[in-house]
Amino acid sequence: MREFLRIAAATVLTVAVTVSANAADWIPPGPIKMMIAFRAGGGADTQARLIAEDLQERHGWEIIPENVTGKGGLNMANQLKGAAADGTVIGIAVTETFGYNMAAAPGAGMTPADFAGLTTTAGFQMGIVAKTDRGWASFADMVAAAEGGEQVRFGVMSPRLADLAYLLGKANNVTFNIVEVQGGRAVMDGVNAGDLDVGFMAGIQAQGVETGELVNLASALSAPLDQTPEAPTMETLGVPFNSDGQFVFVAPAGLDTTARDAIAGAIAAVVSDPETKAGGLVQRAFGGATVFSGQELDAVLQSEYEKAGELLTAASE
Repeated sequence: MREFLRIAAATVLTVAVTVSANAADWIPPGPIKMMIAFRAGGGADTQARLIAEDLQERHGWEIIPENVTGKGGLNMANQLKGAAADGTVIGIAVTETFGYNMAAAPGAGMTPADFAGLTTTAGFQMGIVAKTDRGWASFADMVAAAEGGEQVRFGVMSPRLADLAYLLGKANNVTFNIVEVQGGRAVMDGVNAGDLDVGFMAGIQAQGVETGELVNLASALSAPLDQTPEAPTMETLGVPFNSDGQFVFVAPAGLDTTARDAIAGAIAAVVSDPETKAGGLVQRAFGGATVFSGQELDAVLQSEYEKAGELLTAASE
């Protein structure tokens, strides 16, 4: 999937540039509120705020970032759903918000159809990570420890990842002690402190892996990790699901096509340019931009929403 997205990125970026030219005369009717579904100070929040700065510098748009956290992005989505569809309110979350999280909370009364997809910015390098001095060089080593009676504390930062950890244990005939914490940094801090034995980390582990302090035991994606291509994937470990996903900007449904194209193209352009603040961060933290936009993005979000039901069913068995 990641390979497809990188190939698609070049095509979509070309389209984004064309669309931006066609929508170059669009001017926001007022300041743009950027709702950020991540807590302040984290890598995702930093990415969003740098995008806001780059958009202001390039286009003169006034961007007002606002953290709206909670419920895996659903709190942000709920506020965004009722906002004006005129380009003055946009939000950034992850594709998981509009797929698994909405499917798992039907009472929230939202589906991807309530939103206009703008663009993705970057994908995740989600690994299953342990501290090197824990003594595990591979996922098989961790399973052997669990089989030997060790309680393996597995850190996750969302219900979807908790389901994946459960299915990993089930597929390998072991039981993990699954611990949900707030965000990837909390997982990494827990692993480094010895409060967790292993956990999902979405790229934040890269420096620790590079220095040898952390080890990617497996890829939680449908494809190998860029940094540790030899690590097994979820499918190899017996789980037909994965944590593929991207950071994504959306707006309320009904946004005018010209405004939609202008905002999507502007965001795609800054994250794809390594010379911008946001583009530099995306390059360092995520290996480069992964962008697809408009109706293609709408279709991806709807597909993720529909496929989430299969994971929920499997994890309930």
